[in-house]
Amino acid sequence: MRVLYRNMSEQHALTVYDTTRLYGEKGHFRVLEFSNEAVQGAMDLDEPSRMLLEYPRAMVHLMERNTPEYEKVFVVGHGIGTLSTYLSNRQVKIAELDEEVVELSKTLFGYEGSEVMVGDGRVLLQQEPPGTYDYIIIDAFTAEGTPKQFTSRSFFTMAQSKLRSGGSILLNVFGRAGNDRLVNAIYATMADQFDYTRSFVLPTETQDEIQNRILVGSDAPIEFQSRYMAGFVEQEPGEGYIIEDEL
Repeated sequence: MRVLYRNMSEQHALTVYDTTRLYGEKGHFRVLEFSNEAVQGAMDLDEPSRMLLEYPRAMVHLMERNTPEYEKVFVVGHGIGTLSTYLSNRQVKIAELDEEVVELSKTLFGYEGSEVMVGDGRVLLQQEPPGTYDYIIIDAFTAEGTPKQFTSRSFFTMAQSKLRSGGSILLNVFGRAGNDRLVNAIYATMADQFDYTRSFVLPTETQDEIQNRILVGSDAPIEFQSRYMAGFVEQEPGEGYIIEDEL
């Protein structure tokens, strides 16, 4: 491993490094990590346009399967710009809280896509007109996980108002495999607002591991094809409580 950059920004402990092995695969990779060695983005240096991580590939399938002609997308959480780059032929707005992450995406990962708005994604989404977006993607993280402002009842109510008819919200979240109380609550809160919800997980070997999960909410049925879900499988979370904004 060769460290290219390490710094504590206003939001995260940031590390960028090159490695010849990633998740068991050999090659030439560049990785962005946040606090606690959490991988936030990875690039195949031999094939930069390839989506290395499973969750963006699964999200893209869900989007293209359910609304093939989608036009407008709002993304919260930029990372190295994987999804933003893929969506560059659409009308996309991107919000990222950490200005340093945006700069790293350009200087070390070659991001050349749409301009990234620096600021709180919830505040920026709130400013958008009603009924604007086909998809809203929440891919934001802190050291504690998904920021609380993107998990509450009032957030999902606001987000739903920004979607067109048939539009969907997709969340990339992490939690303990099996039965994670917070993930259950996020899903329950989303399901309280949207008529249709689905949950997909990337299987783990043990119940103690941290598991990647995609949560989807819509006012229309949500379709998918398993072979295009990059290893994600459908799994209903356990019963959860409704999350309210903290006063």
